[in-house]
Amino acid sequence: MRNRAFLYVAVVALLVAGLFTYRTMIRTPVCETHTFEGSAFSVCIFRPGRQEVALVWAEGQGRALGGFEALEASWLVDNRRVVFAMNAGMFDASGAPIGLFVAKGQEEHALNQQAGSGNFYMQPNGVFFVDEKRQPRVLTTADYASSGVTPVWATQSGPMLVTGGAINAQFGQDGDSRYVRNGVGVHDGLGFFVISEEPVSFGKFARFFRDALKCEDALYLDGAVSSLWVPSSGRRDAGYRLGPMVVVSDRPRNQS
Repeated sequence: MRNRAFLYVAVVALLVAGLFTYRTMIRTPVCETHTFEGSAFSVCIFRPGRQEVALVWAEGQGRALGGFEALEASWLVDNRRVVFAMNAGMFDASGAPIGLFVAKGQEEHALNQQAGSGNFYMQPNGVFFVDEKRQPRVLTTADYASSGVTPVWATQSGPMLVTGGAINAQFGQDGDSRYVRNGVGVHDGLGFFVISEEPVSFGKFARFFRDALKCEDALYLDGAVSSLWVPSSGRRDAGYRLGPMVVVSDRPRNQS
């Protein structure tokens, strides 16, 4: 009788544990959709405690990968651990970054402090980077230049969307320029990578970071070509040539 009772309790415990695991799996999507001011945004979070970042743009002889399909086929990432990837900075006709690019602590392209036209040069522009403590950060280009930091990974883009909690003064409330846009912000030690699911203005995009995600600092990564790859959901945006890409992967199990 006792054996039968013990067996019953054991079976129930296994069923409860399995149900808990199943529910946890199905209710923890990689990226979540948020609605803000009538527009949809996908938010993918980089959690340094259990994930790692890589920034890539080329394989081998400086030839640009150009997109997620080539990235997946390359030796640069472990596809079994990729959580999500996103385009991550502006680039020239060859696909090379036009601003700072640091990979594994090695500077592949210098900080760009020149003046020019286009979104990259809209001031202030800025840098997203991961420091030696694995923490994601966003600084204006000027603040980065004077900071003395030695990042492990870094990419430069522009303009800044939010700086110190203030929205870029060059943005209108909800201007006529509407694109699918993507960017990155930081809050409470987490990196928030966002892509709009429909064309939005700079103003609305910036407010989403500040008001919905509470990001004190956020950087625009690009528009029109904005793309996202989420292997677990089968999403892999295509059709646009990409330059730098950010890849967020689960850490290996033996790595803390």
